[in-house]
Amino acid sequence: MRRHIDFERLHNFRDLGGYRTHDGHTVRWGRLYRSDALSKLRGDDWDRFLALGVRTVIDLRYPWEIEAKGRVPEADGLTYVNLSVEHRPYDQAEIDPGLDPWRFLADRYAEVALDGAEELRQALELIAAESAPQVFHCASGKDRTGLLAGLVLSLLGVDEDDIAADFALTELATGRLISDWEAANPTRTLKWPGYGRAPEEIMRLFLADLAATYGSVHEYAVKRLGVDEALISRLRARLLD
Repeated sequence: MRRHIDFERLHNFRDLGGYRTHDGHTVRWGRLYRSDALSKLRGDDWDRFLALGVRTVIDLRYPWEIEAKGRVPEADGLTYVNLSVEHRPYDQAEIDPGLDPWRFLADRYAEVALDGAEELRQALELIAAESAPQVFHCASGKDRTGLLAGLVLSLLGVDEDDIAADFALTELATGRLISDWEAANPTRTLKWPGYGRAPEEIMRLFLADLAATYGSVHEYAVKRLGVDEALISRLRARLLD
């Protein structure tokens, strides 16, 4: 099985399957995908997407992003849900180059983990609710998408090293993400040199912050998100071999 699914217009569509858990299970292939914005799907890319059998799309972007950029095309049997997990918008292109970039982004993830608790819980409930393939995405498939992927994999029992490595696979798409930004913003200058980057350190800092605040990612999910053991069990039953 290939982790990266090739599309012409999408740069960061990946299968979350194949990772081993602490208790010897494996995340199922072809059940849960992560991606950049599916509004870019058309033509042959749309046919490739439909062939995956995805039945639920979870869009993590702001409503105003969807209004400006569009959403996944409608199709029979495809459920679309918008859960805007981020509540404090910021422009990554304008991040001060003098800041510690990875600490800055980890702090933004901590804000999402705090502010977006309701939406994150709803996303976990949706993921645990059916056995058909699903995909969640944001704009670049990096930050909001990476955060949710980290939570899901952690609750499944995947090792932190694998979670961080999965997050960092976005680095393979960085060049194309920058090209897309430049094409969409011809009159602007990209001020932050870290735009589109996704080093492991960001995810490791974020997971460490959750552990320091709540005791563990599991305890964060229980104490902040309101997730119960029954939901975690459904998540594991749906996604683990």
